[in-house]
Amino acid sequence: MENQYFTSDELNVKNRAFLWGDSVKVSFFVKNGGLIMDEECYFFLMASMRKMRMNIPLTYTLEFFQSLFQKDIIEGKGIQNGIINFQVFRNNDELTLAKSSVSYFYEVVEMDDVLAIHQRSLELDLIKEINVNNNLLSNIRVHCPENIYGGIYAQENDLDDVILLNPNKRIARTTSGNLLFLEGDVIKVPKQTEGAYISPLMENFVTFLHKNNLADIQEHEIIAFESQKAEEILMISDEKGIFSVGKIRNKTFESSRFIELVERWKASFNQ
Repeated sequence: MENQYFTSDELNVKNRAFLWGDSVKVSFFVKNGGLIMDEECYFFLMASMRKMRMNIPLTYTLEFFQSLFQKDIIEGKGIQNGIINFQVFRNNDELTLAKSSVSYFYEVVEMDDVLAIHQRSLELDLIKEINVNNNLLSNIRVHCPENIYGGIYAQENDLDDVILLNPNKRIARTTSGNLLFLEGDVIKVPKQTEGAYISPLMENFVTFLHKNNLADIQEHEIIAFESQKAEEILMISDEKGIFSVGKIRNKTFESSRFIELVERWKASFNQ
């Protein structure tokens, strides 16, 4: 099925998302005909817009988005499971950018289960000729040419994605999501100060594991070599879903324990 697209207004090529990449993107999740984690995703959207100094409309309440997605997607298109990639962009209608109005565009990627690990594991590699910053705006989903370059590099080298490093040569994230490294009973995740994305999907997962004593969650500064020491690696992308990592260079990884942990997390949404 093709992705479904929706906009608040008729799109104009003079919008600042097209001209300058002046936009932010946040994902919402539909499972079994209802929104899940909608409050966390909503607050992340508001925080992202504030960081980009966007003029947040008074109508942008949690109830507004719940009603919008229920009407357009769940009821209107009959989509029961999928990821809503919601993008807000600044219009060019005021003398100052901070006072300009905003419009939105979003697409829906339909899938069988947004919380299931994709069947095909990923092959990754490190990319060293570019890096990503680790400042205030590095944690939100904004225009990032490094992601585009990394995506093309992956395609040209028959990879699924690449691992991006920060200026200190430590692991930040991939082009599309965050990495979790399992060693024993410890799950290491790169700190947000290292350039990792803020991810409501990942935060919900690791919070579940922590509350149920299923793993010791540790935020770390992770050097590139440590990717080879992990027993299992998981990639969580708010935009694309959840993937196990099967190979990085000549090292292959198992996935059984992460599969078990994700299944237990997924079952908690049915309780």
